[in-house]
Amino acid sequence: KTAPNATIYCPKKGKENLYLHYKADGCEDWDIEVVKTGSELSLGSKTLMFIEATMLHWPDSMHTYIKEDKILLSNDAFGQHIATSNPFDDEMEGVMSEAAEYYANILMPFGRIILKYIDTVKELNIDIDIIAPGHGIIWRKNPTKIIEAYGHWARGETNKKVLIIYDTMWGSTHMMAKSILEGIKASGVEVKLINIRKNYLSSIISDILEAPVIIVGSPTLNNGIFPSVSEFLTYLKGLRPIGKQAVAFGSYGWGGGAVKAVEKELETAGIKLIEPGLQIRYRPDEEGIAACWHMGERIAGFVQQH
Repeated sequence: KTAPNATIYCPKKGKENLYLHYKADGCEDWDIEVVKTGSELSLGSKTLMFIEATMLHWPDSMHTYIKEDKILLSNDAFGQHIATSNPFDDEMEGVMSEAAEYYANILMPFGRIILKYIDTVKELNIDIDIIAPGHGIIWRKNPTKIIEAYGHWARGETNKKVLIIYDTMWGSTHMMAKSILEGIKASGVEVKLINIRKNYLSSIISDILEAPVIIVGSPTLNNGIFPSVSEFLTYLKGLRPIGKQAVAFGSYGWGGGAVKAVEKELETAGIKLIEPGLQIRYRPDEEGIAACWHMGERIAGFVQQH
């Protein structure tokens, strides 16, 4: 309505989605031109080249490269969920951790697609001086740094690190988690203890991005998983992490069930179990604490060998 003579440039899927979304607005009469990777549009002093970016992270995503300025307008890719008055990467500290959290929570399921996209950009043989995503900071100091980071994350490359992710009802599962933590620390492996209710799910997923092994703990409630742990596992399944391995643990009173249910959820998420889970009835005694410590020791050894 504002620009009736405008031409819309978009990929094929974009045209299909515009028709579906704006059918009631008479979009069949709009001037829509379908473009593909490598298509160009001259604006006079500037030339735009289009790069299809399907599922990064929308079906109709497309990036635009301004050839004369060597600027890549990357839509959702390479972005972050932050707003700042300092819009450039060399003006803000901690930007890579923000980018990692964004990748982990939004783009983790699309690793293969991201690697294919990176290959496409390389094949186009374009020089990139600036990457300007749709939201978040603009990469101007070293734009290749974020592209390399995306490749690292998409391949599932990790550090030798273990995460203990758990919740507790009356403290028994917390005692188990602390003992597992001590067993891992005694072997010199980096480990982080994460209480689900005291952390945002998005930050937990960001930690998982760099960790090859996660240990998930849950008390039993109604013969199943504690609600907060179940919520975490449901969220994790949707992100389809690659190359992760795990162990489950937990406490119970008169009827168990949480540990086996956690194991099932982990396997459904495509995560390989390292060893059978550990469950302890009621409050762990000296023998139970020792069993947890030795589990941590074994997991640390596994991480060191892989």
